[in-house]
Amino acid sequence: MVSEPRESLRVSDAERDVTLKVLNDNAAVGRLSMEELEERSGQAMAAKTRGELAVLTRDLPAEGDAALPVPANGSGGQRKPVRWLIGIIGGGHHRGKFRGVGTINAVHLISGEDIDLRDVEIAGGELTLNTFSLIGGGDIYVPDSVEVDMGGFALIGGDEMRGSEQSSPGAPVIRIRGYAVIGGATIYRVPSQARGLSLKEARRLAKAAERGQLPPADS
Repeated sequence: MVSEPRESLRVSDAERDVTLKVLNDNAAVGRLSMEELEERSGQAMAAKTRGELAVLTRDLPAEGDAALPVPANGSGGQRKPVRWLIGIIGGGHHRGKFRGVGTINAVHLISGEDIDLRDVEIAGGELTLNTFSLIGGGDIYVPDSVEVDMGGFALIGGDEMRGSEQSSPGAPVIRIRGYAVIGGATIYRVPSQARGLSLKEARRLAKAAERGQLPPADS
């Protein structure tokens, strides 16, 4: 009897979880962007064979080496971390690829600042976003592949979350702490279909996912 090639063997949920952990660990140190993590995590969840899983981590270090630090002197194209976002009397948005380390503080004074975290690189697997709003707030956009932990305090106002509540096992965590006086923020968990789209389209797709009416990724 000839045994099946190793790569054609069917995978278990435990094997998928190991691959997801490797992906998340490498995303935590900046080797994968949030977009890449989201795409590969989805492929890992759908993988049927060991060969399909192996392709997803082939260009990454072994599991034990994933947490090795990236040089902080700017070599290797590492982005400078963002720590403060300020909005005063007006509106605006912060979007694009940037590196989040530890804690980001966002201050809104009579303004509505949109914070787009769809492409943020989360160092260490966790990021805390503290928002301080006085007569204002804004919208916060996060990929639905991360776990969101909400907390804080509001006097006349508050934060709310829209979109799918699903996340991958061992996913990076974004902790949002909102402190508001006559204000607050709406957190949109946006699906992969919103990649590269406008914030308006991201909101629409997040609401569709919340209702269970999200179109297929290839539509």
